[in-house]
Amino acid sequence: MKHDLDRQPLSRPIRADEIKDRTQGEIDATQSELVGMAKLLELKGLDRLCFTYSLKQSGGRRLRLSGRLTASAIQTCVVSLEPVEASLDVPVEAEFWPAELIEQLEESADEPGGPGHLDWPEPIIDGKIDLGPFIYETLATSLDPYPRKQGASFDWSEAEPEQGGSTASGPFAALAELKRR
Repeated sequence: MKHDLDRQPLSRPIRADEIKDRTQGEIDATQSELVGMAKLLELKGLDRLCFTYSLKQSGGRRLRLSGRLTASAIQTCVVSLEPVEASLDVPVEAEFWPAELIEQLEESADEPGGPGHLDWPEPIIDGKIDLGPFIYETLATSLDPYPRKQGASFDWSEAEPEQGGSTASGPFAALAELKRR
């Protein structure tokens, strides 16, 4: 039996051979997909996720994608643990290549003089691309890794040190005091 985490939270397969001059579309995540992604990303909520895109052939059985991801999420403040609203509006560009071309790229990347840093293409597998995992990864990498509610700050101040002690404060002041004893 597979666990829920083994399953992709979002799947939108498209046959590569159905992409002609330009194919456009919009993907709105369903309520169950929003709940699943929020759980995987440890969000307090994911209210909306929309991905508008344009796909076109770019030669050599490759596809070029351009689009925009918009989402409304509720994260947890790293300071106060209170909810923090996050609105995303992220432009996206990517390429999808047949798996064998990606393998060739991997081999040449190890060679001296091979391609340097570039955005790695997404695979076309069995003649299909799946925009779902791509959308999920874009969402995951676009969220603030350390969300902080406006005005929230760490307060490292401590009580006045005992007589003869140092006036230093902060996270390491207590350790410094122990070392002096």
